[in-house]
Amino acid sequence: MKKRLHDLLINKEVCIIEAMRIMDKTTHKILFVIDQDKKLLGSITDGDIRRWILKEGNLNETVAHIYNDQPLMFYKDYNIDDIKKAMIKTKIQWIPIVTKNKVIVDILLWEEVFAEKYIRNTSSVNIPAVIMAGGKGTRLDPFTRILPKPLIPIGDKPILEVIMDNFREYSVKDFYLTLNYKGDMIKSYFDSIKTDYNLNYIWEINPLGTAGGLKLLPKFDSEDFFLSNCDVIIKSEYDNILEFHKKNEYDMTIVASMQSFKIPYGVLAINNGGSLMEIKEKPEYNFLVNTGMYAIKTKVIDEIPENEFFEMTDLIEKLRSKNYKIGIYPISQSGWLDIGQWGEYQNTVRQLSVVY
Repeated sequence: MKKRLHDLLINKEVCIIEAMRIMDKTTHKILFVIDQDKKLLGSITDGDIRRWILKEGNLNETVAHIYNDQPLMFYKDYNIDDIKKAMIKTKIQWIPIVTKNKVIVDILLWEEVFAEKYIRNTSSVNIPAVIMAGGKGTRLDPFTRILPKPLIPIGDKPILEVIMDNFREYSVKDFYLTLNYKGDMIKSYFDSIKTDYNLNYIWEINPLGTAGGLKLLPKFDSEDFFLSNCDVIIKSEYDNILEFHKKNEYDMTIVASMQSFKIPYGVLAINNGGSLMEIKEKPEYNFLVNTGMYAIKTKVIDEIPENEFFEMTDLIEKLRSKNYKIGIYPISQSGWLDIGQWGEYQNTVRQLSVVY
């Protein structure tokens, strides 16, 4: 890990939005904060950033506001068995190695410590997952004239199977697919492969939008379920999403990605008479964007009309008007992979090429 050490080190004066970018680039979801002498001051994780965002903290503040100043660390004369025990007990995936003066000299990564012989357990979420797979995928035309969008390949698997594999990592075993456009092709594909989960098909006779098909679901024993679009891959801890949803007693939790947009021009602000008030050169704006994945209480289905085209935006607005509790679970920009358009699809294939 030494050769990659510098990629995970930041100064405490780095702003939080820049730390997010660095974290996205490294994909390790953690950074270590050091002073000018490389002395370890603390650590910052994606969870630390998430909590800051939920507190409506300013992303232009420095990481000094949010880093953990008591990180788990080991000295250079460490015993590897102690490292392994600490990782298993705490579920921490990265442990810094320091000198007696706390100068960081190495970072041990889970996969390297265990050489992939010990599988890190993920918590079982044990709730159903519903995937909306009935749309035409017109943004991917003409590809979707032949294949339904859920069967578009990512490596040697269709996108729908990749999404389901991610849920399977958290022991989800009950899947419900809402089908309409070319649904027979989707069913034929899954009927032809061996699976270790329960797959249920929900048929929309007529297109019902991104939420209308939920009215056709059978009654769940579970109080909650996951809902996902069929064209998004969410790289996050699903057990943490569900824990956040339940702990805060939300009726719906929207998984949202922090996206940064930089305007490549000088932006002008004027008064009513047309006089220049201010000019901002190439300003950057940050937004939380709906990824298309949700944790939802089953009682919410009662608010969906029967046999009516109904979008998720319609459902969210209806829930808000009736004072249902809706939460936001922020994830990083790279935690959301979208194949809804050709550019995003090609980017997703590039990002996942190492895995698939």
